[in-house]
Amino acid sequence: MPGFYYHSLAGLLFTGLFLGSTCRCQIPTTTIPSGTPVVVGINTHLPMRLHEPVQGYLRYPVFVNGIMILPAKTEIDGTVTDLLPNRPRRNNARLNGDFTPFHTPVVRFTSLTLSNGTTLEFSVNATSDGAPVYQLVAPPPRKGGFLRQQYDAGMQMVHDQLHLLTAPHKGDRLLQLFYHQLPYHPERIESGTSWTVETTAPIAIPRLKTASASGTETSSSSGSWLIRAYLDQSLSSATAKAGEPIKATVAEPIYNPDHSIAVPQGAVLIGAVTTCKPARSFGRAGLLRFDFKQIVMPEGKKENIQTALAGVDAAGDGLQMNAEGKVKPKPQDKLVVPLILGILASRPLDEDAHFQGGKNFVGANGIGLAGNIIGWTGGSRYIAAGIGAYGTTLSIYRRWIASGHQVSFPRDTRIVLQATVRRSAVLKP
Repeated sequence: MPGFYYHSLAGLLFTGLFLGSTCRCQIPTTTIPSGTPVVVGINTHLPMRLHEPVQGYLRYPVFVNGIMILPAKTEIDGTVTDLLPNRPRRNNARLNGDFTPFHTPVVRFTSLTLSNGTTLEFSVNATSDGAPVYQLVAPPPRKGGFLRQQYDAGMQMVHDQLHLLTAPHKGDRLLQLFYHQLPYHPERIESGTSWTVETTAPIAIPRLKTASASGTETSSSSGSWLIRAYLDQSLSSATAKAGEPIKATVAEPIYNPDHSIAVPQGAVLIGAVTTCKPARSFGRAGLLRFDFKQIVMPEGKKENIQTALAGVDAAGDGLQMNAEGKVKPKPQDKLVVPLILGILASRPLDEDAHFQGGKNFVGANGIGLAGNIIGWTGGSRYIAAGIGAYGTTLSIYRRWIASGHQVSFPRDTRIVLQATVRRSAVLKP
């Protein structure tokens, strides 16, 4: 009898373990295919050092076959695997007396954490294209003529300068401004930095709850759509040509009012570069504009569309977009800064003998705080004025003589398009 009891108990335990494992195996999963773009961001500053842990989050949800598999804010973890020398930034900083050996971090993300706490292996390529990302949004059309537009541009520059003193976290910005006046200062990975990576192997994600047609998906009430997509190739005003064909892949599905899919995730947008001007000398900035004329559904169906660029992710805050979708660098203040530096540089040469040390200090602007200290302690008004003249000349060169900035968008840049279905055929040039 005892033997029968133990055998029965063992059988029940075996059956329970078998059924439990079977239930676990029956959890439905969806596979994220290889080559899927994923945008990972951080919301805190990190030290620039090797093997530094990077705890990031998904900036945008990931969809597969119209179903949201990974929501935005999903935790993504990785590490800094290498530090590459940032030579252009080093050379530019040395002209200002900053000898910090600037680096570009190489980051590899290796795991993701689901909402239920499950950690999964995350296989993506290592990337070094991280940068603080700003979302450019097309403003409403400006009214008025040329003078009004120039006035608005000037007021925008004033607003950008006041942003340093009025926006949140101004203490940190002022501290960084002070650091950059030193000959050497610590580096860091800025808060808001984002990396765009692609999966290098399929990733099976368990479905934790039933996905619905609501959420981040964009609804469509007519033939007008708000399309979120990723560029399939890199674009730069330095190399692109007007008429050059381009493609983009739809990142999120668009639903009709009856919850049927109007535009599936994975549809391909076909378009071309419409305007492109490379940056040139004498401060002439680059210019880039593109649009899309056709959308190809996964099953092969084609729709002619008319689009307008409504938003785009840009690395850094140095770009702006107008109401027509043209993207170009923000205009620099070409007069006020060189004028102020020139006036300060002349102060050490003032014949008034009072406060000569103070005049030498404020006039020796050109190589950061080291220049001010040299001008103050050197005892020579000519040395202080020479340092100030160097800073003024460098400011004039960068604003008036050097080449302007290019407009560049790397592969998998996130764009937002306002699209309208065209019932007529697209005219080919």
